[in-house]
Amino acid sequence: MRAEKKYISAEYVARLNASPFFLVVDYRGLSVGKFTDLRKRLIKAGAEAHVVKNTIFRIAAKEAGVADLSGALAGQLAVVTGRKDIAAAAKVVKAFQAEFEKPKLQFGYLGSKRLSAEEVRAIADLPPLNELQAKLLGLLQAPAQKLAALINTPGSQLARVVKARSEQAA
Repeated sequence: MRAEKKYISAEYVARLNASPFFLVVDYRGLSVGKFTDLRKRLIKAGAEAHVVKNTIFRIAAKEAGVADLSGALAGQLAVVTGRKDIAAAAKVVKAFQAEFEKPKLQFGYLGSKRLSAEEVRAIADLPPLNELQAKLLGLLQAPAQKLAALINTPGSQLARVVKARSEQAA
C-alpha cells in the first residue's frame, strides 16, 4: 500500500476508534451543495460525514477491529461518525433522505453490532438522549417521592387530629 493510502487508512482507523458508531450511506446522485448541506446538519448534531474509498475503508474497519466488511461496501459511499449520540446523527440522515430522497442509508454499526438500515431508522425515531435520560430520572425519582409522601402522611394526619382536638377544647 502506498504511503498516502496508509495515511488515509490510519485516519479512518482513528475516526472509527474515536466514534461509538458509524453509518454507511450511498451518496450517489447527491450534488456537492447538497452534500455540504448534509455535512453542516451533521456537525450541528455532533457528527461528521466523510467520503471514503471502499477498499481503504474496508481495510481500516478490519484494522480497527470493528468488522470485516468484505462484500458490504459497494457504490459511492460516505461514512457518518460522531462522538456523541447515534440517534441524533441517524435523525439527520433520515430527515435529509426524506427531504431529498438521498443519501440512501446502507447499514450502520453501534459498537461492534451491525445494524440494518431499518434498525438505524428505528433508532432515528427514538427521542433524543437527554430526553430519555430525563424520563429515566423521573421514573427513578417517582418511587422515592411516593415513599416520602407515605412516610409523611401519618405524621401530618396526627398533627391535624391534635389541632382539631385543641380547637374543640378551646
